[in-house]
Amino acid sequence: MQGKIISENTEASAEFQPSHHRALVVAPAWIGDAILSQPLLARLRQLRPDVQLDILAPAWVAPVYERMPETGDIIHNPFAHGSLALSERWRLGKKLSERAYEQAYILPNSFKSALIPFFAGIPERIGFTGEARYGLVNRRHALDQTALPLMVERFAQLAEPPGVPPPRPLPYPKLTSSEERQSEIRQSLGLGEDQRPVVFCPGAEYGPAKRWPAGHFAALARALAERGHTVWLLGSDKDALTGEEIRERAPGICRNLCGVTRLEQAIDLIAAAELTVCNDSGLMHIAAALGKPLVALFGSSSPTFTPPLSEHAHILSLQLACSPCFKRTCPLGHLDCLKHLEPDRVLAACLRHL
Repeated sequence: MQGKIISENTEASAEFQPSHHRALVVAPAWIGDAILSQPLLARLRQLRPDVQLDILAPAWVAPVYERMPETGDIIHNPFAHGSLALSERWRLGKKLSERAYEQAYILPNSFKSALIPFFAGIPERIGFTGEARYGLVNRRHALDQTALPLMVERFAQLAEPPGVPPPRPLPYPKLTSSEERQSEIRQSLGLGEDQRPVVFCPGAEYGPAKRWPAGHFAALARALAERGHTVWLLGSDKDALTGEEIRERAPGICRNLCGVTRLEQAIDLIAAAELTVCNDSGLMHIAAALGKPLVALFGSSSPTFTPPLSEHAHILSLQLACSPCFKRTCPLGHLDCLKHLEPDRVLAACLRHL
């Protein structure tokens, strides 16, 4: 049974209490990383079916956890990245102490992320040593990057005793979406119920070095339209201008929904799509976790660290000598890793799924 999103001041949910055993999961701040944490939740519920897993998550990540069947209550984490806010964290920790959590699984490696479970007096606080978190984390894992090359494996490691690797193969992350929700969002936006569009996700929150050029997306849209396909553009309000540029370069073809939908609505639109074309982004991981056909475009980042985990994902990366650089903007100023990934090559990958 899935939990509900609540504020940090709300009492425990009466709707989801399978037992008196509770654990708190301190969630990452990136949507993609949040999705990659789902196999950890599944493993924890496998090991302890009677445990309620509450999630402490930022508001922009919370809708992802709402679509995971393993979650209990989803508690709002109000602290911005880089904000210490020591007294506010102490107050939230004291509030959470009322819930009598037995364990805390601390997914981020930062010092600040371990403070609230410590202030809450949670007896067992589990995570990687990270930023010298001795004392804050008392069941510490040492990160072996060679043994755990994937982010999803590092999260899954926290379910096991230190030094014991997670069982492999790991299950792929999974999100849920119902036909009712898909129909509801289509109706509210005036979208055709019978359409199975190709969805483009042209944004990437991390930075422009992960974004395929708008002109390439427009060229791909025109090629797909020639073959009878409808194209929808999805993203946050930060992607609205990029979406408008694509729409203008492919006139009469694209429906620009960037900045129009909430994250939970984007999940349902992707779930009803025929194919999704994404940069390495949170929406890429959403498409993968929904089991949808997906073409994933990698530039400055590496598909060997955070790939889309799905049997239906097709990864495209030029693997130039200068990439992956993991920079937000191209340090060489040319963005060849994405500019030279031509639309015809991406179209060929799309046509394998259409």
